[in-house]
Amino acid sequence: MEVVAIKLSVNGINYKIGEKVILSDINANFLEKGRTSIIGPNGAGKSTLLKILCLMNEKFEGEVKLGEKSLKSLGRKKISQVIAILPQEKKVPQDTTVKELVEFGRFPHRKWFGNSEDDKIAVEWALSVTKLKKLENRQVNSLSGGERQRAWLAMTLAQKPEILLLDEPTTYLDVAHQLEVMEIINLVNKNFGITVISVLHDINHARMFSDEVIVIKNGKIFLQGEPKKILTLETVEEIFEVKADIFKNSSGMEMIIPIKNF
Repeated sequence: MEVVAIKLSVNGINYKIGEKVILSDINANFLEKGRTSIIGPNGAGKSTLLKILCLMNEKFEGEVKLGEKSLKSLGRKKISQVIAILPQEKKVPQDTTVKELVEFGRFPHRKWFGNSEDDKIAVEWALSVTKLKKLENRQVNSLSGGERQRAWLAMTLAQKPEILLLDEPTTYLDVAHQLEVMEIINLVNKNFGITVISVLHDINHARMFSDEVIVIKNGKIFLQGEPKKILTLETVEEIFEVKADIFKNSSGMEMIIPIKNF
């Protein structure tokens, strides 16, 4: 699966609902073929920014650029061929199988006369990389939470995106399935060069699985940079208003653990 990275950037993004400002003067260049995590308190505007990045939300001021082109100058089909998003809220028709769900991801590429050989290859690849080949004929609604999330992830990967947007991909999953999903995301970034931009709540996931972190607070970019440099005890306290400690696990990796509110 060959991916040619295109830089995604935002310039002067402002968004409000009524008189309430949700995002204010957001400027950022996202790492090509990199892993960027967007973190911050609830209500900071993280998910809103993610939707703006693929024009799921178009009611904003400013510009989203794909390379040198404004995203708004491209058609919806072209955007979907380049950018895939896995939102928090997802619904699947009753009785849909895993393979059928994954095939939905080929819609932006599909020809009028049905599935092409490229479609079949992309679906098989997506099922394989998410470890779902043995479950392809199972109904999605019969799967466990972790299996279901992998199925949705496989659908987005079947789009063969150059940029993958993920909105809290590990929410509601147990620890084992959280790690499994994050490792799959890490694999497709490292092995296939897909740019990954994720909204995450887990500070330690952001430290472990990111090349860059963008911290949003009160609708503005509060910090941006390398995870271990900006996600320190001091900044975590400032961002989330919690007291935290730092520990090393058995692999020697530092983990930040909140211990109390201010």
